[in-house]
Amino acid sequence: MNTETVGPDTERHSPIRNFSVRLSSTPRGARLARLLATEQLRTWGLPSDPAEHIVAELTANAATHGRVQGRDFDLTLYVIGDTLRIEVTDTRAELLPCTRRPAFDDESGRGLLLVEALAERWGTAPGRPPRKTVWAEVGLRPAPAPAPAPSNACFGGTGRLFPRTQG
Repeated sequence: MNTETVGPDTERHSPIRNFSVRLSSTPRGARLARLLATEQLRTWGLPSDPAEHIVAELTANAATHGRVQGRDFDLTLYVIGDTLRIEVTDTRAELLPCTRRPAFDDESGRGLLLVEALAERWGTAPGRPPRKTVWAEVGLRPAPAPAPAPSNACFGGTGRLFPRTQG
C-alpha cells in the first residue's frame, strides 16, 4: 500500500477566498450584511472601500425591491486574484435592476448609480427560479503606504506652518 503524507509546508493554499451568508430581507439584514462584509474584508487584510458601499447598496435593494415575505437574501464575496466579486441573490427574478436618472428632488433611486461609479463592472445573472443575482466587481489595490514623516518638526500657526526653533 502506498501512502503519502502532506505536511503543513507542502499543503496547497487556494488563491480563491470566499464568504457567504444568508440574511433576512429587512433593513436590519442589509445593515448586518454591510457589517459582516467589512469585517470579512478586514480579516482577509483587504480595504473595505469601495466594497462596503457597494454591499450596502446591493443589499438595501435586495431588502427593498427583492423582498418576498418569508424569503431571505444571500451575500457572497469572492476574491480571485486581484478582483473582489460581490454577489447579492434575492427571490424576485422578475424585477431586474436598472440605472435611472432620478429627478433632483427624488429621495431615492441613486443606489445603482453609486454601484456603477464604484465598481469596475456590474450586472445580473439568473438563478434557480425564483432567484436572481446582482453582482459587482472591484479591483483590489494595495493599501497606500503611510506618508513619510516630515524632516523638520513644525507646529501650526494661523494658516501657516513655522519651523520649530531650538532654544
